[in-house]
Amino acid sequence: MNKESFDACLLLTLPQDVFAVISRFLSPSDICNLILCGKSICALVDSEKTWLVQCEVVKVIPLIEIVQWRIGISSYKVLCRFLVEVVKPLVGIWVQENPELGNVVYVMPGFLSVVGCRIIPQKVGPLWFQEGQLVWSPVFEIICGSDGSTGFFLHGRDKEGSCLYPGFVMGIEKSCNELLLEVEPIEIEREDSRKELSGKINEGGVPFGNLAFSDRRSLLDIVTNHVSVRVGEPLRGMLFPTRSKDDDAMMLERRTMLLKILKFGGNSKHLKLEENEQLCYNHIQIHINKLSENLGDDIDDMEDIEDQREVTPKKKSFSRFLRSGIKHILGKSSSSKIKPPSSSEIRQSFLSSGDTFGLSLKASCTELDSYEGWPIMCANSFSLYKLPMKNPVDNQEYAGLWGGTFGWPPGKYIEGKALFLLMLTYGESEDGSERVLFGTKILEGNGFAERPNGSSMFVANIDTPSLEPFPFDTDGRYFEQSYMGEGIADGYGFRYPGSKPGSLFVISNDLLAFVWQETKDVITLQRVNLAEILKKGLGSCVPPLPPTMNFTYTERSYTNVFTKSSTYSSSSE
Repeated sequence: MNKESFDACLLLTLPQDVFAVISRFLSPSDICNLILCGKSICALVDSEKTWLVQCEVVKVIPLIEIVQWRIGISSYKVLCRFLVEVVKPLVGIWVQENPELGNVVYVMPGFLSVVGCRIIPQKVGPLWFQEGQLVWSPVFEIICGSDGSTGFFLHGRDKEGSCLYPGFVMGIEKSCNELLLEVEPIEIEREDSRKELSGKINEGGVPFGNLAFSDRRSLLDIVTNHVSVRVGEPLRGMLFPTRSKDDDAMMLERRTMLLKILKFGGNSKHLKLEENEQLCYNHIQIHINKLSENLGDDIDDMEDIEDQREVTPKKKSFSRFLRSGIKHILGKSSSSKIKPPSSSEIRQSFLSSGDTFGLSLKASCTELDSYEGWPIMCANSFSLYKLPMKNPVDNQEYAGLWGGTFGWPPGKYIEGKALFLLMLTYGESEDGSERVLFGTKILEGNGFAERPNGSSMFVANIDTPSLEPFPFDTDGRYFEQSYMGEGIADGYGFRYPGSKPGSLFVISNDLLAFVWQETKDVITLQRVNLAEILKKGLGSCVPPLPPTMNFTYTERSYTNVFTKSSTYSSSSE
C-alpha cells in the first residue's frame, strides 16, 4: 500500500466528532475538495457537524446566531454557502458621495439575511448612545430561503407609507466593492406541452449601465412603482434581532412573510409556504408592454423593439456576420464613418432583450482609484461603494471606524453635539518616507455641511512624535503618545479645503483627540461598533426615502435630506 492510500485509510477511520475538530484548520473550499475525492470520504466529511464548524470558521456571526439561523434552513451546509457567498462579501461600510453631510450604509447580518442600514446625520449627547439612540433607516435586505436561494428587497416609501420592492440578486463577487441597483431583462420560456411559463435571466443583452442616466432612472422608477408592496408591522421593523425575549418568534414570522411575498406577491398572507421549493418571481416582474405604456413618448418606435425580439439568435448572428463582411468589403474608410448608436437605439436594444423586467441587485469588483482613503466614485450611477476596513493590527492599531464630537473633555457639554464618523486608514506621505494616518470624514451631524464628504479631517505622521503639550486639563486621563499632523481648515472655497498644523493625541481607554495648534479646536474620537449599538436596541428607525433615492441619492445637497420630511417626494424633485 502506498503512502497516499495509507493516509486516506487513516482519515476514514476517524470519528466524525474528531474530524469536525480537525476541520477547524480547513476552509469551506477545502471541505468541498475533500467531498469530491470519493464516496467514503464524502460520507465522513459531508456531515452536519463538519459544516457547523465551517460556519464558525467563516467568522461573520457568532455560534449562538448560527444555531438560531439553522431553524429556518435545510442544513448547515446551505447556511455555510450563504455565509460565504452573500454575508461575508457584503458586510461592512458602504458610501456614496452625495449628500455632502454623508451617505453611510452599514451592511450587517440580520436573521438568515443581510440588511443595509443607513446611518442618519445626527447629534448626540454627552453619554453617546447610552442616553439617546442611533438614528438609522432601512435601505435593502437579502434573505435566504430554506434551500439557499436568495431574494432581494429594496426599502422605500410612496405617498401612503413604507413599502418593500422585491427583486433578484444577480451575483455577488467575493471581493466586491460596488453595489449596483439595476433593472434586469428576463426572457419567458414557453413549454408547449404543459403550457407553463418560466423566467430566464437574459445575460447577453445590452448592460443596464450602458443606458443614459435619465433612462436608467426612469426604468428604475417604473419598475419599483410596479412591484411595490405596502407593509406594516412586523415587516416594517425588526430587520435584525435586538436581544429581546420575543426576537426569535418575531424574526421567524417576518422571514416567512417575506418569503411569501417573493413567491406569491403582496396578497400572500393566507397562502402556505412550501419551504422545499425554490423562490418564484413572476409577480415581481413588469411585462414589456406594461413598461412601454409607462415610458410613453420616451420610446421612439415600439414596433422596432418587437421586430428585434422576433429575430432568433441564429438570425442575429448571421446578420452580424453579414454586416462585418460588408464592412470588410467597403474598407476602413467607410467603416470609420459609422456613427456610434444613439441613446434611443441603446434603449431600444435593452428593452428588446427581455419579455419582462425586474429589479436587481449586483455586487461586483471594479477598479477604483482613491484619494486619502476615499474612493473616486462615478457621479451618475445608482451604486454604493465599499470602504476598505481593516482590523487593528500591531503596526496599524488605529485603523477602523471611529466616531466623535468637537469639545473636551468627552461628556462635558449637555447640549447635543454633531456626530462625526471617521474612517481611519494608513498610507504613506507624498515622498514615501513616512507612514501617515488619514482620518476621513464619512458622516457629519451638522445641519449644513461644513466640509466636503470624504475629506480628511486630519492627517497624522505616525513616525513623527509631537512635542506640543495638550492644551487642556487632562481630566485624569493618561496620554500615551502624540504625533504631528495637519487638520482640515478653510481653503479655496468649500470644495478645496486647506490644512493647518495640529497634533493627534492617543489617550487611555481607547480614545483619540486631534487638536488644531492655532485655534485649539479639538475633536475627540472613540471606536464605534455599529452592529453592537444596533443589536443592543440603541437604534431608532426613521422612514426611508422613495426607493431609488433611498438606495443612491444622486443630487448634490449640503443639508440632511434623510430627515427633512417623511412625506413622499418624487425622484425628479
